[in-house]
Amino acid sequence: MNTAAQPIEVLLVEDDPGDELMTREAFEDNKIGNTLHVVRDGQEAIDFLYRKGQYSDAPRPDLILLDLNLPKYDGRQVLERIKADADLTHIPVVVLTTSSAEEDILRSYQLHASAYVTKPVDLEQFIAAIRKIDDFFVTVVRLPRP
Repeated sequence: MNTAAQPIEVLLVEDDPGDELMTREAFEDNKIGNTLHVVRDGQEAIDFLYRKGQYSDAPRPDLILLDLNLPKYDGRQVLERIKADADLTHIPVVVLTTSSAEEDILRSYQLHASAYVTKPVDLEQFIAAIRKIDDFFVTVVRLPRP
């Protein structure tokens, strides 16, 4: 276990305001002060990762929470682009989506997602799932540092 847990930069790619709010709540209530950055579609995610436009000063995320069903570019396209880029491929990507379709799960892992989590419908279970993801990537695993 990583006993010297340090706050990390987390990029949430989520177009649903309700899911964004629940994710923010889960992060705010958690014990480690990770920074949560939010973009609302696939194009904004690409712009954030490549520091374009309004995201020119964006930090490099240590973890990406990615919804699959997004406007502009969907999550599969964003994931494929991340994992094809030598400068981004090391960033863990957790697919966090409402889909429990076997083809979405398989395709996400084929595109090298670090994990696939189906969003729980229940508010408390959703917040608990986000906290577990957060805890795992902050306290259990070692993330590469630039």
